Amino acid sequence: MPSFGTVIWWGTGILMGVVLWKSGIAMLRSMTTPLPPPPPAGELRKVNVRYRCSVCGLEIKLTLAPDEDPPPPRHCLEDMDLVAPIYD
Repeated sequence: MPSFGTVIWWGTGILMGVVLWKSGIAMLRSMTTPLPPPPPAGELRKVNVRYRCSVCGLEIKLTLAPDEDPPPPRHCLEDMDLVAPIYD
C-alpha cells in the first residue's frame, strides 16, 4: 500500500499536468482567433505625427486619426508638443 506522501506527490503531479494542459489549450485558442474586421473606409486617416510631453519627455507617434490635423493628446495633465519630423 502506497504511503500518504506518495499519494500527495501523485495528486500534485496530476493537478499540475491538468493546469498546464488547460493553460496550453487556452493559449493556442487565443492565437487562432481571427482579428476583428477593420473600421469602415474613410473613418480613420493615415497620418505621421509625433508628440513629446514637455514635463516627462515621453514621445509618441500617431499613425491613424479621424482628421489630418489631430488635436494633441494629453500627458502629465498637459497638452503634448508637436515634434517636427526629421526626414520628411
